[in-house]
Amino acid sequence: MIRTNLSTRPFYNERAVHVWLAVVAVLVLAATAFNISRVLRYSRSDTRLATQAARDEARAADLRKQAAQLRGSVDPKQVEFASSNAREANDLIDRRTFSWTELLNRFETTLPDEVRIRSVKPRIDRERGIVLTVSVVARGVDDVQQFIENLEATGAFTTVRPAQEQLDEHGQLESVLDMTYTPGGKQVNRGRAKETRR
Repeated sequence: MIRTNLSTRPFYNERAVHVWLAVVAVLVLAATAFNISRVLRYSRSDTRLATQAARDEARAADLRKQAAQLRGSVDPKQVEFASSNAREANDLIDRRTFSWTELLNRFETTLPDEVRIRSVKPRIDRERGIVLTVSVVARGVDDVQQFIENLEATGAFTTVRPAQEQLDEHGQLESVLDMTYTPGGKQVNRGRAKETRR
């Protein structure tokens, strides 16, 4: 068996090695280019975010400064004036919720036959709520007293008391009643009011 190489130049697979080296070099170059592009992209993104964060911090500091200036410039008199206006607005809302129909229905169910209502003047009191001044004409004190009892029985009228009483030219009693009115109390029918009077 011959163990020597008879060719003048031994054959090596140089071409396959060069191809594999070229493929490896291309892969390394592609990976390097990809990494460089990512580094550049993230670097630009980081710069942009850092700039935006700095801008946001400056804006927040500016807003804090403006808030401190506004707090320092608040005048207690202006605050009191605004609360006064708010109270007036609430009073107007309370007046708007006042129902004349409900009130007159209550008077109709509680009014004895011998009593007539001349006038009704509502006003808003900060402590008592809706206060009514009701002027009535009756034949006597008993009729006015019956009307007061009927009003108080509804639960919608409290602290009913005569503020002024006098006789008119016909001998009838003119009485001015002062009372607190809370809408929404129970209704009393007219028949029961008459029975109470008897």
